[in-house]
Amino acid sequence: MPTEADFIALVLTLKLAFFTTSILLLMGTPLAWWLARSGWRFKIVIEAVIALPLVLPPTVLGFYLLVALGANGWLGQLLFALGVKPLAFTFQGLVIGSVIYSLPFVVQPLQAGFAAIGQRPLEVAATLRASPLDCFFSVVMPLALPSFLTASVLGFAHTLGEFGVVLMLGGNIPAQTQVLSIAIYDHVEAMEYSQAHVLSAVLLLLSFVLLIAVYGLNRRFKVLL
Repeated sequence: MPTEADFIALVLTLKLAFFTTSILLLMGTPLAWWLARSGWRFKIVIEAVIALPLVLPPTVLGFYLLVALGANGWLGQLLFALGVKPLAFTFQGLVIGSVIYSLPFVVQPLQAGFAAIGQRPLEVAATLRASPLDCFFSVVMPLALPSFLTASVLGFAHTLGEFGVVLMLGGNIPAQTQVLSIAIYDHVEAMEYSQAHVLSAVLLLLSFVLLIAVYGLNRRFKVLL
């Protein structure tokens, strides 16, 4: 049976996924909108940086984040000078690492959704004297709602299964940085396969339900549109 530490790890994992997804939607939406609309010739460099976590080993990304956010890292020392303790091996550090690692899973669906809208709906809204901000919230967001749904689910589900980044950056501190994927690894190392099976099944079922939901709702939105 799962232990109390396993339940704490589950709650911590869900909390991490929630904060990560929320931050990614807030910062990823304007970034994706700019990428979909910008004609800047070097935009491809930004797109490559965003997509880097898709091909970069998680341990590599986690290592460099650990170096930067640690007590001896340039960012860690800057934070210390500002009166903030280093973020390595803290939940806040896990959030930063998760945001960077899951960035393409949120930005890319949003960028594709914004690009698919085209220019015509915006031109029609402009003729009705809609401001750019009003046009975005009243025209763009409703049309891109399936993309927002996809980005949210992918960002959330991807954060649930993180291992390499969170292990390198947060370590394995119970009730602080020990997420569910690390708890599963601990059980396997201790040859506690029954507990590992239960926790793995929870992640598998949760991820499957999330994907079923996003596919079902996207199909419904297509019918309505």
